[in-house]
Amino acid sequence: MNLVVNEHNVFIIVIVTFITSLILVPIVKKVAIHINAMDEPNARKIHKVPMPRLGGLAIYLAFLLGYILYGEVSTQMLSILIGSFLLILVGIVDDIKSVKARYKLIVQIIAATIVVLYGNLSFSEVSLLGYNIHFNAFFGSLCSIIFIVAITNAINLIDGLDGLAAGISSIYFLTIAIIAFILNRIGGLDVIISLIMLGSTLGFLFHNFPPAKIFMGDTGSLFLGFMISIIALLGYKVTTFTSLIVPIIILAIPIFDTIFAIFRRLLKGQNIGVADKEHFHHQLLKMKYSPTKSILIIYAIDIAFAAISIFYVLGDNQIAIAIYVILMILLLFVVLNTDILFEHKKK
Repeated sequence: MNLVVNEHNVFIIVIVTFITSLILVPIVKKVAIHINAMDEPNARKIHKVPMPRLGGLAIYLAFLLGYILYGEVSTQMLSILIGSFLLILVGIVDDIKSVKARYKLIVQIIAATIVVLYGNLSFSEVSLLGYNIHFNAFFGSLCSIIFIVAITNAINLIDGLDGLAAGISSIYFLTIAIIAFILNRIGGLDVIISLIMLGSTLGFLFHNFPPAKIFMGDTGSLFLGFMISIIALLGYKVTTFTSLIVPIIILAIPIFDTIFAIFRRLLKGQNIGVADKEHFHHQLLKMKYSPTKSILIIYAIDIAFAAISIFYVLGDNQIAIAIYVILMILLLFVVLNTDILFEHKKK
């Protein structure tokens, strides 16, 4: 489905959703305080005073307005709206009173299944590094559901510093939009959603950048992760440029952080759903970087991956892949010299 969008109203989409989110966040903040959707400080968290959550609701409402104004009705889009609404509901409940991880996972699987089966959004063939991998209907659907749930949780897990999840998500949405401009695909559904999400997320980030006035909570992190995975799948369905390598590389930080979190907890004999204070951003804080400097470092790394993803589309793929590998090795070198997997002995 191609929507009637040109270079002129691309900026209008972003500006309208940005202003909407910007205005809605203070309103949502008052609601969060009124219903006691507060994030209480503890030993694992950075903030020292109770902070209102539920900020993701402002992102979602701005997204809905953007869709009403600039989207078109389709079965695929309806499945996305249903799936995202389920995640918003469980996120709101969790922001008010904590929901067990397994119940949130069940809702994520249901939301992903709706998009994959009802919206017919699943893998059939993946082109990766010159190799084509074909999926049958069952395996393609299963892999798609796992992909959506994995990306959703990756963004959820990295949401531990002011402005971190919103900033990384904004970089992703912007990069997809830039690549679409390069390929003259600004009318694609994945691009329209990226533009709407970019404005909505940036409006929230204005209030969430350190020192944050409000947190997005699970309402926001689950929704952002879900929409990022949907955009990746939509792009994959349209053209091979997003045959997973580009969106996965852009999301290198949250994906690496999630993988390390799983291995770290397994090595310690812990439940992989148990929260801890050893994520990548926590490691930067241990290195005596301030919260603001820590997220700026992560932004810089993420922008580097995003820039090379753009180069991958523009230029020599072999050079781009070589630089990807170098960046990944450097990132691995950094994280393996921290406590992200296991504690190092103090000298």
